[in-house]
Amino acid sequence: MQCAALRPGCHTVGMVSATFRFYEELNDFLPLERRRQAFTCPCARAATVKHMIEALGVPHTEVELVLINGESADFARPLRDGDRVAVYPRFETLDITPLLRVRARPLRRLSFVADAHLGGLARLLRMCGFDTLYDNHYEDGQIAAIAAEQERIVLTRDRELLKRRIVDRGCYLHALKPALQLRELFERLDLARSARPFSLCIHCNRPLREIAAEQARPRLPPRIAALYSRFLACDACQRLYWEGSHWRSMCALLAPLLDTAPPGPG
Repeated sequence: MQCAALRPGCHTVGMVSATFRFYEELNDFLPLERRRQAFTCPCARAATVKHMIEALGVPHTEVELVLINGESADFARPLRDGDRVAVYPRFETLDITPLLRVRARPLRRLSFVADAHLGGLARLLRMCGFDTLYDNHYEDGQIAAIAAEQERIVLTRDRELLKRRIVDRGCYLHALKPALQLRELFERLDLARSARPFSLCIHCNRPLREIAAEQARPRLPPRIAALYSRFLACDACQRLYWEGSHWRSMCALLAPLLDTAPPGPG
């Protein structure tokens, strides 16, 4: 079987050979015959760790630690003949401080930019209080530029987007449905302790503030004004929020993720 790093018709003159082993969820990016086992692959003599990891199908944003022959290495390290490369995903609970991570700064900053197919997830993240940019007209180049300029984590199911050179932080979503994608992110990035439910507008991503009932009621249908006494307002888009059936549904979704019932307005 031909190595994924080689194009059809390539020859192996001037190449070296390295053995790779990917761990945990990084195996999901590999063909079945390469998962959870070591495999040897020819590499161009000038190939770097980053080049080969991505040539094998794994976005660099998914990688936190690389060991070559048992020693930590960064993405720029050229591969040498006979190297044994172990590639690990992000660590959230295991302290690997003594080892060299592949980034000079921590991977996570808790602000996001979501691609055009993740509108449902973007709204759920905002509901949890996470600053999340989203526009269904964003093109991949715009998303990458925003992520680089504002140091946001790219959220996508497009691995090619995550392979762009300027994208330093990103998460590939394996789940298909927004609620499951949210759970996946909470588990992978340990988001529960950073969540601030109902602090951002789910429509425009701007902060919400508590508003007095007397100010809210003139803007509400009479039935809603009579039933509820606590309200949150978005000064950007002028939307109002209250503890109705939609709020209760969101609380039910969040409770298992936060191990507690999220607080309501006020």
